[in-house]
Amino acid sequence: MTDALVIGGGPAGLMAADVLSAAGHSVMLAEAMPTVGRKFLMAGKSGLNLTKAEPMADFRAAFGSDASHLAHALAQFGPQEVSDWAEALGQPVFTGTTGRVFPTVMKASPLLRAWGRKLAAQGVEVRTRWRWTGWDGDARHFETPEGGATLTPRVTVLACGGASWARLGSDGRWAGLLLDQVAPFQPVNMGFAVPWSPHMKPHFGAAVKGCRLTAGAATSQGEFVVSHRGIEGGGIYMISAALRDGAPLVLDLLPDLTEAQIEAKLAAASPKQSLSNRLRKALRLDPVKRALVNELGRGSDLPLARLIKALPFPPLTPRPMDEAISTSGGVRFAALTDDLMLRARPGVFCAGEMLDWDAPTGGYLITGCLATGRVAGEGALRHLQAQTS
Repeated sequence: MTDALVIGGGPAGLMAADVLSAAGHSVMLAEAMPTVGRKFLMAGKSGLNLTKAEPMADFRAAFGSDASHLAHALAQFGPQEVSDWAEALGQPVFTGTTGRVFPTVMKASPLLRAWGRKLAAQGVEVRTRWRWTGWDGDARHFETPEGGATLTPRVTVLACGGASWARLGSDGRWAGLLLDQVAPFQPVNMGFAVPWSPHMKPHFGAAVKGCRLTAGAATSQGEFVVSHRGIEGGGIYMISAALRDGAPLVLDLLPDLTEAQIEAKLAAASPKQSLSNRLRKALRLDPVKRALVNELGRGSDLPLARLIKALPFPPLTPRPMDEAISTSGGVRFAALTDDLMLRARPGVFCAGEMLDWDAPTGGYLITGCLATGRVAGEGALRHLQAQTS
């Protein structure tokens, strides 16, 4: 009998397998896709943002109302521990100007390969193309390339991912196996559709920088990108939950200037200049910002200076959930003990994106997955120890 079964080969599942195998237990990791860590590798395509170096209170606050559920996990395995873990795998890290922490090589693949070698040395057995399909008492059923298979481990860690990027393995199909213990999925960290006029086409792909975005009580000063589909990028992702829930988006194009300062600069410009030239020369707005003023301010009764400080977007529609970087919804924390064990199924633990939390980008998402994977692995380890004591 296998001591521990881990279902899911993302960061949370790999961390749980690491904890259990390092303690000397036999571990099998079952992954539905042909290889492990596919979404992890995708996250690293533009630079693997592992965590964020900032005071722990600020780091926890980024998780909003979910911070209390994750406090224990983050206290055990927070930003410093993530950096130390990567370094121990032979992957030096550096901290960027915004506090975001990356491997020096900026890629996920060297880290994943080093981690895989460590797990193999600890005896972890990896089975790919094994899809979990259900329960039969203490047994877990799988569809495999060789047909149906049944395993009866002493403990199980579920790290099955959320419900976005299905082609990478996170399709949310597991939710039907946990029924009332699961909250409905919603997209997080996603773009929004905007019905642009043809005048915006020349600016598709342009980044909007140096602005402040506000959605209800949520604010962001990250950049975003104008695309043919709407708006996307880090600045939008940070406030995506508020936008998803219906808060209107307002854009401050010049957050370092007051409305009065903007008025003075506009008043000093020649009245013979066109609006576009006044915005360019007096305020130094780049082409995409000038286009946004024209597109979103057309027909507005607001004075120009006020419009630049509070440019309103039309009602926004989230892009489809499968395009979101992550999802909220999933296993409710009320269904779990403090060590992430399902109350209804002793010996079964849950971790990572399959938990019901809004995971912001910027290093928070990966850290949260690693931290909850560690808590679930340690909880499973204690459960094994209790069985033999």
